[in-house]
Amino acid sequence: MASESVSVIFKIYCLAVMTLIAAAYTVALRYTRTVSSDLYFSTTAVCLTELIKLLLSLGMLVRETGDLGRFRSAVVSHIFKSPKELLKLSVPSVVYAIQNNMAFVALSNLDAAVYQVTYQLKIPCTALCTVLMLGRSLSRLQWFSVFMLCGGVTLVQWTPPHHVFGGFSYGALVTLCFGSGVYFEKVLKSSDTSLWVRNIQMYLSGIVVTLIGVFMTDGAQVLEKGFFYGYTPWVCLVIFLASVGGMYTSVVVKYTDNIMKGFSAAAAIVLSTVASVVLFGLQITATFLGGALLVCVSIYLYGLPKQDTSRVQKPSTDGEDTQKLIAV
Repeated sequence: MASESVSVIFKIYCLAVMTLIAAAYTVALRYTRTVSSDLYFSTTAVCLTELIKLLLSLGMLVRETGDLGRFRSAVVSHIFKSPKELLKLSVPSVVYAIQNNMAFVALSNLDAAVYQVTYQLKIPCTALCTVLMLGRSLSRLQWFSVFMLCGGVTLVQWTPPHHVFGGFSYGALVTLCFGSGVYFEKVLKSSDTSLWVRNIQMYLSGIVVTLIGVFMTDGAQVLEKGFFYGYTPWVCLVIFLASVGGMYTSVVVKYTDNIMKGFSAAAAIVLSTVASVVLFGLQITATFLGGALLVCVSIYLYGLPKQDTSRVQKPSTDGEDTQKLIAV
């Protein structure tokens, strides 16, 4: 009985922290991209985020292995002697690098609340990739929730509150939504390698990719003005929230479930909307409220458990192919 109480308290704690991080990150990033006269380079912020996540993962691996000897052995075995694994993890590194950079582009043009709602389009993209790449099946209710979500996002953007939606912003959000972690999940669950080792492999590639992005996109200006040009305490907070949020998500996925993640996403939408009204003067319309409600309901319905989908299934046989897309 006592253990169940501790488990419930821990899940509530996870929900609260994940919600606050998601909402605070979105609002803080939007704030730094709209109020500062000396705008910082978003590519450098993404690069620093990868570096901090690498350092945090190294610290967690030290804690997991228990001593420096085992830590050194794990690093040598899985990092220096496994170039193929590093190459394998470079795929999600590139995807996440693009996704994180597009988040800065999107929040430079979109209200935080609209961004939070639209960002949930990652769910249908992830659902499709999950079926095709991991061999899982989705229930009819889950597919229904996916279409409900798309309808809700359409309502939210039907009459943009500030009419600042450029084509590039839409493209940025579409790219961001397709940057799912399905491939990383497949790599992670297809072996017994430590989560922190996988994170280190991915973040090493991520640092290289984002450094290339810095000098390809803002190279001349960075050399002229400096890597940390335009940095303020608020920018440092954004980088910190992005780093901790990325690490914390893996913990939440491990110890909670999809319902908790769904409630967290819905609560983050509400908090972002309130913050946008207070800080940025967002005008709430009936279509926005209706669309946001549909999105929150769809997130909840999608997370309702129908079967155990926590493991990667083996490839289906010919007789099972017809049951792959829709589970009765």
